[in-house]
Amino acid sequence: MRITTAAVRLAAIVASMATIVALAACGGNGSTNAANGTGAAVSEEPSAGVPSNYSGSFPKPVQGKAYNNTLARDKVKDGGTLNLAIGEIGPDWNRFTIAGNTTSMADLWAFYMPQLYTYSPDGGDVEPNADYLTKVEQTSDSPETIVYTLNGKAAWNDGTPIDYTAFVSTWKAMSGADPAYSPSTTDGYSNIASVERGATDKEVKVTFKTPFYPYQTLFSSLLPPQSASADVFTNGWQKNPHSEWGAGPYKIGSLDDSQVTFVPNEKWWGNKAKLDKITFRQMEDAAQANAFQNGEIDVAAAGANLLKTVKDMSGVQLRRSYGTSVSTYTINAKNVPDVAVRKAIVQAIDRQSLANISYAGIDWTPDALPGSALIPTFRAGYEDNMPTDAAFSADNAKKTLEAAGYTMGSDGYYAKDGQTVSVKYTTFSDAATTKAIANAIIKMGKDAGIRIEGDIRASNDFSTTLSTGDFQIVGLGYASGDPFNYVSACQVYCSTSQANLSFTGSAENDERLKALTATKDQAEAIRNFNEAEKKAQEQYAQIPYAAPPITLAVKEGLANFGPAGFSSSSDGIPLFHTEDIGWQA
Repeated sequence: MRITTAAVRLAAIVASMATIVALAACGGNGSTNAANGTGAAVSEEPSAGVPSNYSGSFPKPVQGKAYNNTLARDKVKDGGTLNLAIGEIGPDWNRFTIAGNTTSMADLWAFYMPQLYTYSPDGGDVEPNADYLTKVEQTSDSPETIVYTLNGKAAWNDGTPIDYTAFVSTWKAMSGADPAYSPSTTDGYSNIASVERGATDKEVKVTFKTPFYPYQTLFSSLLPPQSASADVFTNGWQKNPHSEWGAGPYKIGSLDDSQVTFVPNEKWWGNKAKLDKITFRQMEDAAQANAFQNGEIDVAAAGANLLKTVKDMSGVQLRRSYGTSVSTYTINAKNVPDVAVRKAIVQAIDRQSLANISYAGIDWTPDALPGSALIPTFRAGYEDNMPTDAAFSADNAKKTLEAAGYTMGSDGYYAKDGQTVSVKYTTFSDAATTKAIANAIIKMGKDAGIRIEGDIRASNDFSTTLSTGDFQIVGLGYASGDPFNYVSACQVYCSTSQANLSFTGSAENDERLKALTATKDQAEAIRNFNEAEKKAQEQYAQIPYAAPPITLAVKEGLANFGPAGFSSSSDGIPLFHTEDIGWQA
């Protein structure tokens, strides 16, 4: 799972690793009057998207459908360039570390590193990617044993074959057995007893000491064995993507702190990459709209302001789908240690109002307010896991503080032992919506006697802020890289997890969370997850408030790119087969 900020984006390394993402702004202060478009009304969104000058309301996408202009390769031109924006470029290029486990890095890895599984948009089909795996088979239930057969042509760019040694290096780094490593998650890898060579170097036998399901969430990508040492794992990828250790359809063409280009990889054994060059430019959210309008980038996240702008642009398509991420506010219990204060903050925040601000002007009505930090409201088995006393009420927030011994001061804020209840809310965007949400949270806090101050940082400070724990409240999002969201529960909630950014948890609930992956039946596992998340939420450190759609403004004719459920990232970038992206013939 990936972590994102309320504009942040994180991606999954184990198929279900929670990726952290910075929360990106969706809406705006204004309201988009869709009826002002000069084009025809559209009742159903086509795969290629809706013309930007549509009139009437934007049609609701179908859950589990791809809106990426899906085309066969023979319908896509050979050649051309693609210019994209991205929130941050590094500095840690190792997706397996906590700092590298971001949506931005997952987007970049999709072009040049191994992606071992493919997922259908609705998450119903999970298949080995034949470019890397020709067969995956469970050969035993007791002990659980999985045998992987690797593509005979698969090799790292330095010529080293991709074989069982890559599985060994991935397991050792991610198992948690060696404290010298700082893996983004140990989920599943810590259950493994051994990773061994099979009948050949291209066959891998993985034996578990305790059951772990679904096993497809493991080894969705691979750590190059050249990076196996703890020092290289931790320090060797700083501002260095190691294209020589890549193994994908593209390779790094050039790189600096603000831009990275990909060019076709002549050593790639699969279908030839369609594009001649792909350029990612680091830019703040607010800059994307101008860059798209000026033709500097071909795709932009379509918030309220850009939706207004593109009404008057020709050759633009709007592609929207349900997202797989949940936007939350995370309270750092190390820096806000009093659970009564955290509870009061949760009670003081009007989640529905924040969701309304988030969606303002984007022509979107949510199906429900999310009550889980990990499972989207539309997924089978979803439950609202927020405590009943967490509901919005400034009066209840005051009562919580008063019951804990806090008294209201003449300045309108509560204090105890001479210390005013004061926290900082950290954001990583200068977008209008982000500012509007921050101002609303500050006002909500004041109404409950809690001083909340805004703390705006650059988007490229996101990873460092999280890895150092240098925040009190931060807007995040948890994005799943596969359909198995609940598998990431221990990553987010276990007290021993380095990726638990709330720094809460208990040994008792850790056992509940760890037991989820010992359950083979997914429906039962999700029911057990709901029980464990309800317990975790009693720490009042995660505040889910929105499950935003993914809406992109795209230059007309871009093929095999756009929001596609579990087949794409929260930026609309395909998680696999990036060689098929191109311009419609």
